Amino acid sequence: VLVNIGNNFDSERSTFIAPRKGIYSFNFHVVKVYNRQTIQVSLMLNGWPVISAFAGDQDVTREAASNGVLIQMEKGDRAYLKLERGNLMGGWKYSTFSGFLVFPL
Repeated sequence: VLVNIGNNFDSERSTFIAPRKGIYSFNFHVVKVYNRQTIQVSLMLNGWPVISAFAGDQDVTREAASNGVLIQMEKGDRAYLKLERGNLMGGWKYSTFSGFLVFPL
């Protein structure tokens, strides 16, 4: 974890917990490691998928997938990434995940 102002990212569970109701921005970037495989990563909100990103070129060893979204969250809502299928390069080592409050409600 490079930046965790407000300590709203639970690093043990890799989960962002909204400190207040508002509009939040989330972005993520992941890299697959093997050719002939597809990866799918989803941003989950309270256990439900919000957006996903795919990388599935069968002839490319390393391929990236990224996505971003603005979502309304209530205080205590939880957002996290879920690897739906495939393998990531270096596990989560070469992946990024960021979230922040854009506008309080």
